[in-house]
Amino acid sequence: MELLQKSLSSQVLVELKGQRKLKGKLRGYDQHLNLILEDAEEIAIDPETKQETVESIKTIIVRGDNVVIVSPPPKSAKKTE
Repeated sequence: MELLQKSLSSQVLVELKGQRKLKGKLRGYDQHLNLILEDAEEIAIDPETKQETVESIKTIIVRGDNVVIVSPPPKSAKKTE
């Protein structure tokens, strides 16, 4: 949880069940890994063609039981607000 705290206001990559990914600025989270992302993009991969589609989403709340992995920003990344 400390890593999530340090990632607040930074860009994170969230992998979800069903080979979907979200990339956005982490605005909040709780102990169940429910996440609030701002300025997010949903990245979906078609299983047959392996082609990615990207859809912009202003703000999204992700239910924690759908989260597989949360990847924090690289150590060299700076927080932007």
